[in-house]
Amino acid sequence: MTLWTDLATTAFRVHTVQVGAWSTRVLEAGTGEPLVLMHGTGGHLEAYARNVPALAGRFRVIAYDFPGHGRTTLATRDLEIADYTTHLHSLLDTLGVERAHLSGESLGGWVAVKFAAAHPDRVARLVLNTPGGTMATPEVMERIRTLSQAAADDPTPERIRARLAWLMAEPASVTEELVAIRQAIYAQPGFAASMRHLLCLQDPDIRRRNLITPAELGAVTAPTVVVWTSDDPSGPAAAGLEMAEQLPHGRFALIDRAGHWPQWEQPDAFHRIVLEHLAVAA
Repeated sequence: MTLWTDLATTAFRVHTVQVGAWSTRVLEAGTGEPLVLMHGTGGHLEAYARNVPALAGRFRVIAYDFPGHGRTTLATRDLEIADYTTHLHSLLDTLGVERAHLSGESLGGWVAVKFAAAHPDRVARLVLNTPGGTMATPEVMERIRTLSQAAADDPTPERIRARLAWLMAEPASVTEELVAIRQAIYAQPGFAASMRHLLCLQDPDIRRRNLITPAELGAVTAPTVVVWTSDDPSGPAAAGLEMAEQLPHGRFALIDRAGHWPQWEQPDAFHRIVLEHLAVAA
């Protein structure tokens, strides 16, 4: 199966909406309660391509490229978490979404928590998929910075594959199609400079002021499932369990044989967790 073959089983559209200064690429599919899918650092909406058909059967799925990412307007300055949450707020307004479920992976999970703490009235339920924002591990931050910038500076298949392989428990999960899609995105004029601005969150001082605080976790009123994996390179499952315990309505779920992209490597297990969690709200 290829990425677009996966998507071919459901009706969807990819379009561009203007959100403030950002010409934002959005994929939409399905009807029902809105479910927003948010990717990680250096990522793009195709990170959720394997999940759209299963989720669009129940929800209005909205996946989008963050500012500076994918095929959204590239960044010309450092972007911190407030930039992403402000953009998300405006995107929901632009799409006419008053309240949504948020499912965020890595950086997407970090943004989701910050947004839910600041705008509880706009969030129904949360799925935090190997979320960032609670740890500042120097070796992990350096690895993300080195692999990401190298891939953006010189987007050869080998460098792109090395960056993607870091995300996976099984290197074979990195398909030729995924490499080609990311290579085309990273080869855009100006993308290498944009990546430098996106990676500011890997700087220890900048990261420290953007970390999720205990008070913010305590302010998240939305029922939340924290999804971690057996082979996540960003940190141990205990980090996800600790986050779940600090959330007022949090629970923890573990996916085996997956790295930082369980939604890609183990989509069936991911769908079971998400649909069970969100079904409570239906």
